[in-house]
Amino acid sequence: MKTVLITGANKSIGFETARQLLHQGYYVYLGCRDIQKGEQAVSLLHTEGLNEVEALEIDVDHAESIKAARQVLGQKINALDVLINNAGIHGSFPQLPLETDVSIFKQVFETNFFGVIAVTQAFIDLLRLSPQPRIVNVTSGLGSLTLQDDPAWKYYAVKPTAYVASKAALNAYTIALAYNLHDTTFKVNAVDPGYTATDFNNHSGPGTVPDAAARVVKTATLGPDGPTGQFFSDDNAPDTGISPW
Repeated sequence: MKTVLITGANKSIGFETARQLLHQGYYVYLGCRDIQKGEQAVSLLHTEGLNEVEALEIDVDHAESIKAARQVLGQKINALDVLINNAGIHGSFPQLPLETDVSIFKQVFETNFFGVIAVTQAFIDLLRLSPQPRIVNVTSGLGSLTLQDDPAWKYYAVKPTAYVASKAALNAYTIALAYNLHDTTFKVNAVDPGYTATDFNNHSGPGTVPDAAARVVKTATLGPDGPTGQFFSDDNAPDTGISPW
């Protein structure tokens, strides 16, 4: 049975990603900052007959929490097949480039960028033990610098500066990580779930959580001939599914 760790997975897209991967036969470690909320999410999945799942306490903003989670998981499994870096925040709004306090930038980057790096580095040894490891970084279409500079783009006027910058940085890290691992069986990709109705945006998005999660799951389950180092976004590129960086 393949194993997957999903950060920020006790609700919304992360939770639905867990559900869909359980249906595909994965054993899911449901990462969450609040272990009680994680256990509640696991209990809900159990009521659906999905039992191959455990909550794992992990706060991507804190090194000690990441280290503890790595130690716990290392005692449970011999290898990790999939890491989905899903945890993320948008920070307080508005985020104007000249008025937003630098503390907001630091807060958003801590979770969306530095947290991803810290978690990936902590679990890379377990991933290397998998015959076909996968790393999925959940990004945003707003992180495309090409489209952010295109007046014809439908989201051109949407520029929450700290959030956009953090996702652009995450995309850059994805490119570098994929290159670093290109001579291995790793597949490393960024996925934009799309503008989805969740708590994250006060349910303003037109997309559904199941559709958003399906995009993440598709990338997490790529076969050996699948691409690496890509930015997948059906929202940005409905024809090809490949977004410009």
